[in-house]
Amino acid sequence: MQVSIDQDRCCSSGQCVTTVPEVFEQDDHDGLVRLRLTVLAPAQYADVRLASELCPGGAITVTEDGTGA
Repeated sequence: MQVSIDQDRCCSSGQCVTTVPEVFEQDDHDGLVRLRLTVLAPAQYADVRLASELCPGGAITVTEDGTGA
C-alpha cells in the first residue's frame, strides 16, 4: 500500500491526524496535512484507508499494491 496527499485539496480538518496520528500530522504553520511515514506497516492499512474515506477534501489517496494488502 502507498499513500499520498494532495495539499492543494487539504482543508485542514484534521480527521486524518485524529484517525492515524502515527502516519499523518498537520503543519504548525498552515495546518495542511503531511505524511509522517513513507512506509506503512500492514497493521496500519485499515486505519489509513479509513482516514482517506473520512477526509472531507479528498486529499488522501491510497494505492493498493495488488498483494491484497
